[in-house]
Amino acid sequence: MAQDTSFNNNTKSLDDYILLGRSGLRVSPLCLGTLTFGEQWGVGVNKEESKKVFDLYYEKGGNFFDTACNYNFGESERFLGDYVSDKRSDVVIATKYTSSTTAMQKDKRFNPNNGGNHRKSLVENLDGSLKRLNMSYVDILYVHFYEYRTPIEEFMRSLDDVLYVAVSDIPSWGLARANTMSELRGWSPFIGLQTRYNLLDRSLEFDLQPACAELDVGIIPWGVIAEGFLTGKYTRESVAELNPEPRSQSVARHSKIEKNWKILDEVIAISKEIGRTPVQVAMNWVQQKPGIASPLIGAKTVTQLEENLKTLEFKLTPEQMKRLDEVSKPTEIPFPYSYVWIFDKYLGKNIEVPNKFEPVASTYNFGRLQ
Repeated sequence: MAQDTSFNNNTKSLDDYILLGRSGLRVSPLCLGTLTFGEQWGVGVNKEESKKVFDLYYEKGGNFFDTACNYNFGESERFLGDYVSDKRSDVVIATKYTSSTTAMQKDKRFNPNNGGNHRKSLVENLDGSLKRLNMSYVDILYVHFYEYRTPIEEFMRSLDDVLYVAVSDIPSWGLARANTMSELRGWSPFIGLQTRYNLLDRSLEFDLQPACAELDVGIIPWGVIAEGFLTGKYTRESVAELNPEPRSQSVARHSKIEKNWKILDEVIAISKEIGRTPVQVAMNWVQQKPGIASPLIGAKTVTQLEENLKTLEFKLTPEQMKRLDEVSKPTEIPFPYSYVWIFDKYLGKNIEVPNKFEPVASTYNFGRLQ
């Protein structure tokens, strides 16, 4: 019998707005990613179909939209700009710079300064984004990824002139240095972190989640259904016939790890028990994790978006969360997290751990890894 989760005091809707990180900015608890707005990369849909997805999200109270200067060679920003032209103050628009808009296009001369985290790249790419979006400002500007070339102080000072700033795909030490430097110099700190996180990949929990807890940075995870592997539509037989498209190849890589199939089996088992889809179970698990602010969702169709939004309608029980935690628990714990057995021995047992670090303590069993 399916579990009745229709009445749950912990359920949310898109207009149950949250504060993003250490800021007063109000955003929806699910962020609509717009990488599928446009067809230039072969993974999205045309302007008319994208508009249907946008309209449903907005009509349900959603206000948080994510794009980037290079998505579909600019189509994503152009589509989004047209959709919000008469509702600019009602929405929160986040875009990203760093990725070169010339590196992937054979018909353009490669410009080495067109990509990167440096100031010239920021100024020119933000200018291009504003023109494509047809607006005078963006609410959040992301550093798309840390590229190990530009000094952190250079891009943090440059970002200080933007409304709100966030970062994607950065190591924890870089995030910590950036925000500590900003705090000491009176610059705008990162209020959000986009990073990969799902039941197949819990590396976030080692360093990045504690760093975000310490720095009060909201986590906006991407890849929450592992490129579709956690939808349950793939079998061991069907993955062998996948086409060479990048997302399909990601699924093929996931399929080569036996543990991933065990995780998927548990997701499917719980989905049947509670009358939800595997997608909703996998997303709900992510939503309940400490520090998670607004997971990124992407949809080519209204049907896909409706399925994603239903993850707000219920909450997995502690027992169900534990089952998923156990089956997906990382098998290798890197140092110094593998060294936490010394705490009870050298500090004494039963000493309280601050709440912000409780996820690390409970996940990696402080004092019980001897």
